[in-house]
This record gives sequence, structure tokens and C-alpha cells, in this order.
Amino acid sequence: MNFTTIIQTDLREETKKAVYEHLHHEAITTISKEMTAIRRLSKYLKEKYPDIHSAEELDRELLEEYLTYLATEAESVNNYRMDLTRLRGILETIGKLYGYSHLESLFLTSDLPKQVQPKLKSYSDSELIRFNAALAELDEQIERLMVIHQMLGTRISDTLTLQRDCLYRQNGHPMIQIRQMKTNTFVKPISAELELLIEKAIDYTEKMYGDTIYIFVDEKNTRKPLQYNTVQNRVMDIIQKKDLRDDNGELFGFGTHMFRHVYGIRLTEMHLDDWTIAKLLGHTSVKNVKFYRKMSLQIIADETREIRAEMSRMIRANLAGWGKEYEQI
Repeated sequence: MNFTTIIQTDLREETKKAVYEHLHHEAITTISKEMTAIRRLSKYLKEKYPDIHSAEELDRELLEEYLTYLATEAESVNNYRMDLTRLRGILETIGKLYGYSHLESLFLTSDLPKQVQPKLKSYSDSELIRFNAALAELDEQIERLMVIHQMLGTRISDTLTLQRDCLYRQNGHPMIQIRQMKTNTFVKPISAELELLIEKAIDYTEKMYGDTIYIFVDEKNTRKPLQYNTVQNRVMDIIQKKDLRDDNGELFGFGTHMFRHVYGIRLTEMHLDDWTIAKLLGHTSVKNVKFYRKMSLQIIADETREIRAEMSRMIRANLAGWGKEYEQI
């Protein structure tokens, strides 16, 4: 990792030790975001407080000025809340390692804006039917990829990096090992149909490209997995060619994560418990399952709204002779 862009020598060394500590339990992507946050602070200190060299010299007054700067002047801050969260994490660790106790209480809860939960989207049954019918015009391996992706309910990065040795049997039942890009490897049972489809995809790659690590490979460099952009471009070509529209009449986008949402919703509709759903999705906790349950209830509400309205009209018609009694109830 490159620490040279942290300008203050003492702050650079303090950050190195904190990052080394975080590497024991955080993903490298998280560390990268922490580094971005501390570099931004370092640049600010050089411009506004050139006499400050160590995190020990930071105080609440300076932080409040920095927060104002981030909110009003700073460029390239894509996620204000995340940037502050990462900065707070690295500074608190520095405080613990070096005995700068004031750093552990430098941030207030009110400094971090409330996180707005994005509205999760999913495909309807009719949209999936139209979408998958059009995918039949793709080449056979891309078709297999898209069907496998939907049936596994994985992130697209996890589907694209499936390895040729991912299948095995446990007590005679087909199982799959998925090496997640974001977290860890996990295993789960699959259907015999999905097992056969994956075996067909493996056979295709072996015949076309020989001994490879991945099932779906980059044609230009078969040591690498198939790139997301390649899949996206081919699917978008079909969408444009077929003029595929969603239920609202809008041209289809290509949101591979929406297939995962469909998968999660279906699991909730099967009345599985939260831990089982979390395991099948590859989650390490059940905290996100509630979003799939909420989406499922919303879909039911949307799809039955006209029926429920008609039932209400029928009931009101049957009660038309009640007069004042109806108004009373």
C-alpha cells in the first residue's frame, strides 16, 4: 500500500500502524476507502494547518472546520457519510495505539448524516419472462451464465468467478462452493438441474479453452474470468435490438443485482427462516433479510391493489341499503 501521499510524516507513520491493525479484520476495499479519507484530511491540513504533523494535534474545533469544508468545498467526495465513517475508524485506532485518548471521542453521532436506505428494485414475473425469452438469442455460454446467475442468486462478481472445481457431492446431494469477492467462500445445496447446467458450462469451456481456472473466461485472456462489461454489452445489444420494455414501458436496463433480489424475495415467499435465507444468499448475518421480506410484501400489495379495491366496491354495494348504519361502522 502506498502511504507517500500522506504528507505529514508523523501522521503517515501513525496511519501505517492503524492500517496494519485493520488488515487483520477488514477487507482491502475498506482499507482503501480509509486511506482515501486520511489522504483527504492530510491535504487539508497541509493547506490550512501546515504546523500540524500528528493526529495527536487534532481537536474538536479543527474537526468541525474540516466537516464544514467537506460539506461545502471539497471535491470528489462521493459518499460523505462513508468518508467520515472511514476517517473516524482510522483516527480512533490511532488513538488506541498511541494513547491519544481524545481521538476516540473526537466525532459526535450527529456528525454523520443519517443513512438513506436505497429502495431495492426487483423484476416482476412478466418482466423476467420477456427478459429471459430475449436472452435465448445470446451465444450458448452467455445464456448459461445468465440462467446460472438467476438460479444461484449470487452477486454477478461471484457468478463470473465460479471455478471449474466448484461442484461436489455431499451425501449424494449436489453442492456448490462459491468464492465470494466481497466476503468469504461459502457452500450451499443446488438442484440436479442446476448441477447439470453448470457441468455443461464447464464442458464447453474445457473444449473451447482447455485447462482454465474459471468456468466463464475472458476470450482474450483465458486465465481471467469473463468481464462484466462484456456480458453487459451483449445483453444491452439484445435489449436495444428487441426494444425490450419493463412493465412501465421504459427500456430495460441491465441490473444484474435485481436477479439476486428476485431470488431473495422468492426465498421469503417460501416461508424460510431468516438464517436459512441468509445462508442461501451467502450473507454472514440476517440483518439484510428484512429488506427482502419488505420487498415481498410490497409486491403483494402492488399486485393485489386492483383486486382489493374491487372487493371493497363489492362489499360497499352489498351494504348500500344500510344507510346511516354503514356510515356508523
